[in-house]
Amino acid sequence: MKSMAVISLSNNGARIATRLARELADCDRYVHAVVSSRYAGERFEAVIPLTHRIFSSYKGLIYIMPCGVVVRALDGLPRHKTTDPAVVVIDTGARYAISLLSGHEGGANELALRAANCLGAEPVITTTTEADKDIIVGIGCRRGAKAESILSAIREGLRLAKVSKARVRWLASADIKKDEAGLIAAAAEFGVGLRFITSDEIRGTARSIRRSAFVESKVNLPAVAEPAALLAGRRTSLRLPKTIINGVTIAVALENSI
Repeated sequence: MKSMAVISLSNNGARIATRLARELADCDRYVHAVVSSRYAGERFEAVIPLTHRIFSSYKGLIYIMPCGVVVRALDGLPRHKTTDPAVVVIDTGARYAISLLSGHEGGANELALRAANCLGAEPVITTTTEADKDIIVGIGCRRGAKAESILSAIREGLRLAKVSKARVRWLASADIKKDEAGLIAAAAEFGVGLRFITSDEIRGTARSIRRSAFVESKVNLPAVAEPAALLAGRRTSLRLPKTIINGVTIAVALENSI
């Protein structure tokens, strides 16, 4: 079984697919026949027969089109959440990456997060066990920080904020940290998804944050931990303002329910 396929219906969708294919390994592309020839990928005429043909051939399917179209294309195909492929839907504005099918067991939640991080989009995850979580931990660290130091800082930050690991929905940092090996390893060991907030979003935020002249001089951002924690969720407020713990900056935000 192959790793992943990205399916698009339009030129906008094909452009998004091209970006995803650059960043996601082992990714086949399928583009509708009306799409410009400058976009690579196998051509198809209709999404329903294509979906029926490839559904069982991939571990993950990313559709760049309306959710309704994908729901109709999937009709009759899903069998069980442990065997169906992960299905993610992205709108043609690259605003949202929606985990649609096989979210937890099948890996669609993780795939939606990976796609969102590639595009600077919002991951949409409705799995009850994930959606009920309300804590986001923002992390700032120096280049080359060790996973052990980051993990220790996360745990201490949660202790200071008086919240448990079970409530943590995301870890979050700035997109300039996408290749930070220690941070990625720490998130994997901690067992919580890691969101990357775009630098433009951090610079443009109107949220009240504690600015750092040091961070601004180094990476041209007003701060990392606080804005990452606040911007990675909705209706957020700081539970723990930025706190430096053994050289790692931690901020803890709470998502407030309606």
